[in-house]
Amino acid sequence: MQRLTRIISIMVFSVLSLNSLAQDAGSPPAEWNLSHLFPSREAWNAERERLLVEFDRIGTFKGSLGNSGSDLYAALRFVSDTYRAALRVYVYSSLQADEDLRVTDAQERNQLTEAMFSSFGQAVSWMDPEIVAVGETRIRQFMDDTPELAPFRHELENILRQAAYTLSEETELALSYFSQTIDAPSNIYSVIANSDIPFPVLEIEGEEARIDSQGYGRLRSHADRAIRKEVFDAYWSKWQEYRNSVGMVLTSHIQTQVALAKARGFESVLDRELFSDNLPSAVYHTLVAEVNNALPTLHRYFRLRARMLGVEQMQYYDIYPPLVSLDKTFDLPTSRDITLDAMGVLGEDWVAMQRDAIEDGWMHVYPQQGKRSGAYMNGSAYDVHPYLLLNHNDDFDSLSTFAHEWGHAMHTLYAKQAQPFETADYATFIAEIPSTSLELILQQYMTEHAGSVEERLFYLGYGLENLRGTFFRQTMFAEFELALYEAVERGEALSGDRISAMYLEILKRYHGHDENVVLIDELYANEWMFVPHFYYNMYVFQYATSLTAGTALYSKIVNEGEAGVENYKNLLRAGGSDYPYVLLRNAGVDLATPAPYQSVITRMNAIMDEMEALLDQTTLNP
Repeated sequence: MQRLTRIISIMVFSVLSLNSLAQDAGSPPAEWNLSHLFPSREAWNAERERLLVEFDRIGTFKGSLGNSGSDLYAALRFVSDTYRAALRVYVYSSLQADEDLRVTDAQERNQLTEAMFSSFGQAVSWMDPEIVAVGETRIRQFMDDTPELAPFRHELENILRQAAYTLSEETELALSYFSQTIDAPSNIYSVIANSDIPFPVLEIEGEEARIDSQGYGRLRSHADRAIRKEVFDAYWSKWQEYRNSVGMVLTSHIQTQVALAKARGFESVLDRELFSDNLPSAVYHTLVAEVNNALPTLHRYFRLRARMLGVEQMQYYDIYPPLVSLDKTFDLPTSRDITLDAMGVLGEDWVAMQRDAIEDGWMHVYPQQGKRSGAYMNGSAYDVHPYLLLNHNDDFDSLSTFAHEWGHAMHTLYAKQAQPFETADYATFIAEIPSTSLELILQQYMTEHAGSVEERLFYLGYGLENLRGTFFRQTMFAEFELALYEAVERGEALSGDRISAMYLEILKRYHGHDENVVLIDELYANEWMFVPHFYYNMYVFQYATSLTAGTALYSKIVNEGEAGVENYKNLLRAGGSDYPYVLLRNAGVDLATPAPYQSVITRMNAIMDEMEALLDQTTLNP
């Protein structure tokens, strides 16, 4: 079944550090406790082997789904319980693999899990076609007459909705054999990006710094402009050496997705991805249109950035340094305390739940060589708890990422409290809303508690950069990604060079290169190789829609008080009990209309108005 064969792992990438940091006294645990999942690798493997036997039993239900509501329930319950156990196996092996991508034993264990899910996909491949063949009338009668089917109602309705795109039993089985092959481009890219590329080492201020994803993330915001340029040039020059190979990997992924969409009868990959969550096409197209209409606001921000950095001409390597320096450290205990204090606006139940969770060994906090870059929350183990991977660098960005990932974790906890396993898994379209709204809450809290005009400007500037990075940049990524899919759908060839040329065009347009707003060096067209989300199939636009929705829901919290908070929590509690667009519209936000996007732009201009007024009153203005 399509939902049952989807493995959910929310991954959000953030600024990293090169070296591990010592854990302070009173700090929460800095490494996750995987014994909450399995006491040993032997226990994990025993469960994996047990499940492989259970998969064989799924076939015994074949031919029975149309007999009665009770027979349908028996099959769905067995498959759901089996899948629930399999997810626990997956979480254990994937987390271990991400601790150090250089450890081949861990990678092999994770491959065994992938093979297990491939077997699961093959075992259940007959179910959707059989449910469709039983017919909508009979399935709906079963749902009405069999109360036990209530947890499966939304899933069954979704299968019926997808009847036109469900293939024959034989074809679904054949496709299931290729699940590992379909995932291969993403896996290959991950190894290249995180393990195999010999990134350069630079001497920065008398110390050697390896300019890998972690070093680049840390040093691209360096206060010294010459160092920023040196880091940019070294990093993207090294990536350029791999342009052909990475281009081939990404092209193979895109070609595979286009073929799969065509096999199911979709006109395009975008249509397939929107249909999968029952999203109106107006959501995507309205976002892109409103963001393009708002490019003058983005360019206003770049001009403000140039003014505050004291540069006459913005270059692309001037994007990341903070507009005002902040001499503060946000170590893990500090990040915990500030986050919990800021989340007081969401109520005592929220704070108490989050405080207990932070202390319980759910996080892998600090960067280390070989560790997967970025940050994510994995909440797939329904019977345990979410796990969070961070790369905490004791700066404000790390604090913001901490709040962001805990937004995901709290979403999972609230959904599990209110929903059974079958409807607790929420769609990507909803997933980024709590994370972005928690960032907004944190930014507002920090701004209100700033000890000086300079510190207030720092937080306001950080908020602007967040809007740039999430609202504009992710939409830019979405436009670029769609252009790649459309090129292949037209029968055109792609290569690393062509992909870079396509990326450079859109990069220049968004940054006002031709108007001399931000100048883009052609070397930086290699940036597309840095983005793992292009292997997630039109995922990135949902960061921008989520920030938009999070902004709207945060406004309700501010303006409506307790009613706004309850409205927000009800969205989280809903999990995946309905289609995400419906859930969000029920919460008072319609992303198929321009108004929510325009509100984000209004907020961005208001922040810049305040910053410009503060600059006019201080000596910070160069």
